[in-house]
Amino acid sequence: MPETPELADDLKELARLLVDQPDEVEVQEIPSKRGGGVLELTVAPDDLGKVIGRQGRTARAMRTLLETREDRRGVRHELEILED
Repeated sequence: MPETPELADDLKELARLLVDQPDEVEVQEIPSKRGGGVLELTVAPDDLGKVIGRQGRTARAMRTLLETREDRRGVRHELEILED
């Protein structure tokens, strides 16, 4: 699987701009057997609603951004937003 640290870093920076506690934002990349991987986003419990958005719009927009990056590279990534 090709290394994509810049993709994880970009997602982390985007999430940091959305939340009140940017130091609590973490992104971990988990490789997938099908190629690509899963990017797991963790934020402070109080900020969870900010990264999900109303009716999931913010999370959907972040997933759309990942899809556009996938097209250029040919590597698929999924976004999982984890809650404690």
